[in-house]
Amino acid sequence: MLTTTFRKLKEHIACDEGYKKLGKNLGGIRKYGKDTPIKLLQILDSNGLDDTIWCLRATTENSDYLSRKFAVMCAERVLPIFEKAYPEDKRPRECIETVWLFLEDKATRQEMEAAGYAARSAAWAATGDAAWDTAWSAAWSAAWSAAGDAAWSAAWDAAWDAAWSAARSAEQKEQEKILRKLL
Repeated sequence: MLTTTFRKLKEHIACDEGYKKLGKNLGGIRKYGKDTPIKLLQILDSNGLDDTIWCLRATTENSDYLSRKFAVMCAERVLPIFEKAYPEDKRPRECIETVWLFLEDKATRQEMEAAGYAARSAAWAATGDAAWDTAWSAAWSAAWSAAGDAAWSAAWDAAWDAAWSAARSAEQKEQEKILRKLL
């Protein structure tokens, strides 16, 4: 179960609007307590999907694995759209498969990076096409959702961008179902 606190949200520079909304829904920040754990499911119920995804970067526990898993699950949802437009291009699918292997410690960082670059190339090849947004989301999400390990802080920013990109491309209700299942 992933949690955060009002203190952590402030440290990560949460937006004022979302911070205040959460505080109000939890009965007040002072009353609730700045260091009292807040379940991400509470944030999902209070503030919605976008704020919950943002909060993955401000959790008390390490959320890297869950964030990456969420990103790749969202990428999988849009993959059929890319494959319909580009049935011969298997790079995004191969990248997603490599991400799953990486998450299971069955692929190396180098294999992950290689698959990521190939998937990004597939996305760039789709530039100008109607499928560009979908291709970009699928490839970028899969490519970067598992970039690096928890100790490599720069990878977190890339993983966060991937999660955000994947989240924006799939339907909100489906994303929420995925996230609820993971949380």
